[in-house]
Amino acid sequence: MDRLNPSVLISEFHDEQVAGLAFPDALRLQKTERLPFTIRIVSDQQSLQKAVVMRQMAYSRHLPEFAKAMTVEKGDHEPGTVVLLAESQLDGGPLGTMRIQTNQFAPLVLEQSVQLPDWLLGTRMAEATRLGVAGGTIGRLVKVALCKALFLYCGQQHVDWMVITARSPLDREYEAMLFSDVFGANEFLRMAHVGGMPHRVMAKPVAVARERWAAVRHPLYKFVFQTHHPDIELCPADLSFERETVGCPEASQIA
Repeated sequence: MDRLNPSVLISEFHDEQVAGLAFPDALRLQKTERLPFTIRIVSDQQSLQKAVVMRQMAYSRHLPEFAKAMTVEKGDHEPGTVVLLAESQLDGGPLGTMRIQTNQFAPLVLEQSVQLPDWLLGTRMAEATRLGVAGGTIGRLVKVALCKALFLYCGQQHVDWMVITARSPLDREYEAMLFSDVFGANEFLRMAHVGGMPHRVMAKPVAVARERWAAVRHPLYKFVFQTHHPDIELCPADLSFERETVGCPEASQIA
């Protein structure tokens, strides 16, 4: 995949910002769909422990020693950070989790390992980390729904860029979701904050994501942009106990 063209994307971003991030009429939802799980922002320690259990289960498939040492982390409580938790509608068991950190109060975690290029400086960014889902078919659906929740949350928080680091072969999944390399094409950099493991640094602009998915007729376009999922509930919750300034619009108002 080609490297991002910052000048083009910044121009596109500002053009869309003029119209506002309350998406246009072309984005009207076509249907409502229920999921066999809920996704919500963690608001208590019991739910956070569920998220940690899910992380351990997911990471143990590829990094068993690292997974054993996983626990509640300082980053889970930082201001500007939320933890998403997917729970089964059947028994309440954890099925997936993701942590989202914005740079509203502090640099992104990945900035401990790399210096981001100038064209990202001064922008509102959100980094998705600690993604973990159950195995099998349900896990694949949960992962897609968590990625939709990431986009909805970024729209709610007026984020400009979604940023991730991904090791191989997970980087290909983000590439399929139209994330692009921040540095060289397919370039893996050693990340000091995760034990020196090589990752690709990838980003996606929030404001033009819908147009780009529509242009390539992405198979998940309708799921993400034209379907209301009431089981994805993103009412603000902040485990740092700092005051949250963002309201909680319906997901249908965002996507």
